[in-house]
Amino acid sequence: MSANVMLYETQFFGFTPQTCMMRMYLAFQDHLFHMMLVIEEVILKRLESMRYTKLTPSLIRRSSEKFLAYMRNHFDQLFGKMEQVLLRVVLTVPENVLLPEDKCQDQYRYTESQFQELQEEICHLEHHIRAEISAQQALKTELEEQKATQEQLERILQWFDGLDNVCREHGTSNLKESFTFLKGNATKLQTVMQEIEDKSKKLHKK
Repeated sequence: MSANVMLYETQFFGFTPQTCMMRMYLAFQDHLFHMMLVIEEVILKRLESMRYTKLTPSLIRRSSEKFLAYMRNHFDQLFGKMEQVLLRVVLTVPENVLLPEDKCQDQYRYTESQFQELQEEICHLEHHIRAEISAQQALKTELEEQKATQEQLERILQWFDGLDNVCREHGTSNLKESFTFLKGNATKLQTVMQEIEDKSKKLHKK
């Protein structure tokens, strides 16, 4: 069998030419062996009707095996020649025949330098795409941070609104007056706490 790897023919036909030839070879061998069994069976039947003969079934079997070996040897030689012809003439794809999926390669032919330029351009585009993806990810992170900051500012504004309402209930009309009011109350609270602490120290001394 041929050792040449016919990859394009395999892709074109859907099977390897060597596999096709192997199946043909095995089919011929099986047919030859079957025919020898039939011939031997016919001879043995004729032998039963013959008298005073030196032929025996074992002798006929040995003769059949020798004839089969002779036929196989000559068949192998003939099949080797037939295989070369079939692989060269029938089971081969001419150079001018292309598969449908390969026609684009024939339409767009590139030299080695042009192919190298395309490779460099592809690498550049891949780098640009990765940079775009990284920038989009950074923008997404920044938007998430801005959203979190906005939510925090809204909570602060709600707190100021609540503070403003409390101050209005105590007679202050704007935020500045509210802070002045809170500062005054805090100072008074510190003074009261200091007085309590002083009185506590005096009691401990007594």
